[in-house]
Amino acid sequence: MRTRTVPMIRAQKVSDGATPLVMVTAYDAPGARQAHAAGVDMILVGDSLAMVVLGYDDTLQVTVDDIAHHTGAVKRGLAASPAEGPAPLVVGDLPWMSYHTTVDEAVRNAASLVRAGAQAVKLEGGRKRVPVVEALVDAEIPVMGHLGLTPQSLHAMGGFKVQGRQHDAALSLVSDAKALSAAGCFAIVLEGVPDKVAAMVTDAVDVPTIGIGAGRACDGQVLVYHDVLGIEDRMAPKFVRRYGSIGTAAVEALAAYADDVRHGHFPSDAESYHLSDEVAESLSLYGAPA
Repeated sequence: MRTRTVPMIRAQKVSDGATPLVMVTAYDAPGARQAHAAGVDMILVGDSLAMVVLGYDDTLQVTVDDIAHHTGAVKRGLAASPAEGPAPLVVGDLPWMSYHTTVDEAVRNAASLVRAGAQAVKLEGGRKRVPVVEALVDAEIPVMGHLGLTPQSLHAMGGFKVQGRQHDAALSLVSDAKALSAAGCFAIVLEGVPDKVAAMVTDAVDVPTIGIGAGRACDGQVLVYHDVLGIEDRMAPKFVRRYGSIGTAAVEALAAYADDVRHGHFPSDAESYHLSDEVAESLSLYGAPA
C-alpha cells in the first residue's frame, strides 16, 4: 500500500506553491477507508475520541491504550481500503499525562502508538515541550506540534477559549512555533487563534501549519470526522462547517427499521432463508425434531 510520508507532508508549504493540506480525524476502519477514498492527506487519531466516540465531556479521560486501540483500527482499515492513490499519513495523538512527566515515558508511550500503526505522533504545547520533541525525533519518531487552544490544558486556560488575542500572547505563539520547528516538528496544528496571528506563525516557520479555527492563512486544515459529517451535534464551534447530516439520516433510518419490525414488515420473504420443497415436505410428514 502506497502511503503519504512525513517528508511529503513537511514539504507542503503553500508559500512554496503547494496545495493546502487536508487532515481529518478518524477512529475506526470504516472512517479510515472513507478518508482514503475522499483523498485526504492525513488522518489524526485524535484524543477527541474521548468526546465524540467514548462520551466524555473533555479529552482528559482518554489513555494511550485507547489511542493505540483506535490507531490499530485505522491502520487496518487503510490496509484493506480499495481506494486508489496513496493512503493518508496516520498521526496518533499523545493523550494527557503521556508526555508530561519524563522524557523516557514520553518516548515509550509514543512508541506504543507507532507499534499500533501511527507514522507520527502529535503533542500539545510550546517551548516547554522542546526536550520531549527532541527526544522523540532522536528516537526516529516524527512529531507534529499543537499550539493555541490546547484542549489538554483546558483547566489551566479556564475553558475552551481563543488564544493569542493580545500582543504578547501572539508573539509568544510565534516564538513557540519557531521553537517546535527548530526542535524537529514536521508540522504544527494551530487551534483557536485569530487568523492574523495564524498567518504570522505560518510565515515564521518553514514547516506546514494545520489550522482548526485559525483562518485561511494556514498551510492546511483539520476537522473532526463527526463534525464534518454532522454525526456529533452536542457542540457547534464557530469554525466547524458541516458537510453532511449523517446523524439525522441515521436516526431516520433506525426509526424506519424499528417501525418495520413492530408492524411485521421486516424481514420480508425475500430477506428470509427457506427450506427446499423436499425438506419442507419431509418435515411436514414426520414432524420437526423435538
